[in-house]
Amino acid sequence: MENILPVAIGAAVGLIGVVFGSWFTARRQDRMWLREQKLKAGIGFNTAVVQLLDHLKETQLSDDGPGANELVDRLQEARSALYLLCSDDTVDLADALARRVWSTQPTNGRDDRRTEFRVTLDLLRRFTHQLRQEIASS
Repeated sequence: MENILPVAIGAAVGLIGVVFGSWFTARRQDRMWLREQKLKAGIGFNTAVVQLLDHLKETQLSDDGPGANELVDRLQEARSALYLLCSDDTVDLADALARRVWSTQPTNGRDDRRTEFRVTLDLLRRFTHQLRQEIASS
């Protein structure tokens, strides 16, 4: 009878260890999954923005065909994922960047439009930096 109590206490401690270990592992996996999803959404968004900006250097959205529409669709899909996964600061920058991209006009050698294009690229850098910080902290 005296030997049962230490065995029961040892088994209880072992069981508690297993439960906490499982909980910590599941929590770590959830954080890793969220980090990976944020990264995928950010890559998709940045890629679509850069490709769309490259396209819009030469033509406007209303002037083009299915190529630009596909890029816009990818931009929207990635932005939707960012809405679901990221903080308000990151989402606000993504919104601002999307608005800038949609208002981009062909540069046509004009200095004012080149300046606007550089401002858009700066906003892209700010968004990327914000997303990088958010992923690192998650």
